[in-house]
Amino acid sequence: MTHAYTPGLRLAEKMRIEKTRSLPLPGDVIAKKGDAVKASDIVARTNLPGKVHSVNVINRLGIMPDDIHNCMLKKEGEEVKKEEPIAETKPMIKFFKSICFSPISGSIESVSDVTGQVLLREPPKPVQINAYIDGKVIEIIEKEGVVIETYATFVQGIFGVGGETTGALQIAVKSPGDVIKPEDFKEEYKDKIIVGGSIIYYDAIRKALDVGVRGIIIGGIHDKDIKELLGYDLGVAITGSEDINITLIVTEGFGQIDMAQKTFEILKSREGSMASINGATQIRAGVVRPEIIIPFNGVGQKGGSEMPATNEVSAHEKSGGISVGGQIRIIRTPHFGKIGKVKSLPSELQKIDTEAKVRILEVEFSDGQTAVIPRTNVEAIET
Repeated sequence: MTHAYTPGLRLAEKMRIEKTRSLPLPGDVIAKKGDAVKASDIVARTNLPGKVHSVNVINRLGIMPDDIHNCMLKKEGEEVKKEEPIAETKPMIKFFKSICFSPISGSIESVSDVTGQVLLREPPKPVQINAYIDGKVIEIIEKEGVVIETYATFVQGIFGVGGETTGALQIAVKSPGDVIKPEDFKEEYKDKIIVGGSIIYYDAIRKALDVGVRGIIIGGIHDKDIKELLGYDLGVAITGSEDINITLIVTEGFGQIDMAQKTFEILKSREGSMASINGATQIRAGVVRPEIIIPFNGVGQKGGSEMPATNEVSAHEKSGGISVGGQIRIIRTPHFGKIGKVKSLPSELQKIDTEAKVRILEVEFSDGQTAVIPRTNVEAIET
């Protein structure tokens, strides 16, 4: 069968997903293999070392470096409070005594009789990693984290901002071509993931923030609205760490673009279910796409029903490309955003309107119409 390799955009009503949840530094893994976990459950934790502050004690006391230990009131490893004396001179007349105070609360990291510097370290910062998705712990990575398995609806977006969040899925429009407006965000949408239509503007995002919406899934957005939301122009670095109190996932692209009908229908079929979303995006080497994961209740958990073993696909498996009968999404005009099935994959190069000779494919749309498209202008819909 004719086959072609092309970038893939995963869209699946039901699939098996594995998520690795790792700590930034070695720590304690709380979850155990076989545990059923909810998205909010803490599975591992550690402490990040506090910030180090350098204090020039000899300058403040007016002493020589080799006298520093005789003047220290605190030893290495001891805790100190902010504005607490850590060193002082011992003159014959107390009026001439000099005192050095701690600028922070923390501990004495080191005392140097060479440089005369004392290093203070702020208290460690606890870091906890949650499960992010409802599922089952299938592997423990010692001192690092866990691997969680779930069965879920899975949708990848084109672009996103904001990190991981969870909430009940709520459809806020009637069709994938609707423009979601500020008045569409109701008070009962607090803590929910909202699905819109073709575009959202900054005034509507502002209203969503005021209501307390956790995430928005939308077909398109203008870059100026993203700039207004973030307060700065977005570069090419990975997104996902923005402190904006909301996660935004764009499924189609920039501008007003109807959300793909299949994407909208899949999300609508899961309305009311708890969804886990992440807007992290990277468009350079090591592509990272924003994701929407909607686990099925009880799947992969104790007492829950399992999906059939057939057609299981892991989210991290790579695409093999496209073949006749496979679904694709067109990513260039004049059919930008349309989804169809591959009707044929001619192997010969063909001349297109630009006079260039390229490999093409023939796509059939849901209304029965067909079009000839360069293969570089499509991406696979991995269902």
